[in-house]
Amino acid sequence: MIYRVKREAETGVGVDGAELWHERLGWAFGLLASDPAERAAALVRLADAERNAQGALDRYHRTWRRRFWPGRRAALRNYQEAALRSLSGGVRDRPAGADVGTWPGLPYALLYLEWEARYPQEWTRHAKEWGTKESLIRDMAVAHHDETVRTKLVELVETVVQRPYRCKDRAYVRVARAVDGDDLRGRLEAASRSDDPWACRHAGYVLHLLDRPELPNTRHVWRSWLAAASSERAPTGPARG
Repeated sequence: MIYRVKREAETGVGVDGAELWHERLGWAFGLLASDPAERAAALVRLADAERNAQGALDRYHRTWRRRFWPGRRAALRNYQEAALRSLSGGVRDRPAGADVGTWPGLPYALLYLEWEARYPQEWTRHAKEWGTKESLIRDMAVAHHDETVRTKLVELVETVVQRPYRCKDRAYVRVARAVDGDDLRGRLEAASRSDDPWACRHAGYVLHLLDRPELPNTRHVWRSWLAAASSERAPTGPARG
C-alpha cells in the first residue's frame, strides 16, 4: 500500500520554494544528461532515494501494529520527507487549486515526463507510477504556460507520437490541444509523413483531433479514425501477387 504525500501545514508541503525543491531534487536533472557518467550517477542517487522512501514507508507500516500515536506521526513525517526526496514522490501531489505555472515543482514534473518519454525503460525500472504520469500530463494541459515551458511540451508531444504507445500516452492529446500552434502542427505533419507506420498513424490522429476540438479523445473515436484512415490508404487498383 502506497500512501500519497499529504498536503498538511505541519509538513510544509505545497508551500516549499524553489530553493528547497532544488536542494531535494536538483540532482535529478542528471537523468537527462548527455554525459553517460552523469546519468549513471543520477540513477544511483535515484535508487538510493527510492530505497530510503520505501524503508520509511515500511517503518510507518510497522507502527500500526502498536498503539503508540506519537511514534506513528513521527514515522509518517519521516516517510513524507523521504518521499519528497525521490523523484516520483516529489512530484506526485500538487497543491489543490494551485496554478501549475507558478508551482515550484513544475521543472521537476516536466523532468519526470521527459525522462519517461526519452528513457522509458529506465523510468519503468526505477520510478514507474502510471497514475502520477497521467495526473502530471493533465496538469500540464493548460494554455497559459510561458514560452519555455510551452516549447518543452511541444517537444514532449512530438517525442511521444513517434514512439510505440505506452500506458497513459493518450492523455498527451490534452497537452497537444492546450499548446496547439504552427510549431506543433509542423512537427506532427512531419511525423505523419515518416516511414514509421505508428508515427504516421499517431501524429495523424492528433492532427485530426486538433482540427476537431469538439471530438472526445476516446477509444471509439480512435478506432473510427483508424478505420477511415486505413481505408483511404488502401490500394484501389486490382490486387497483384
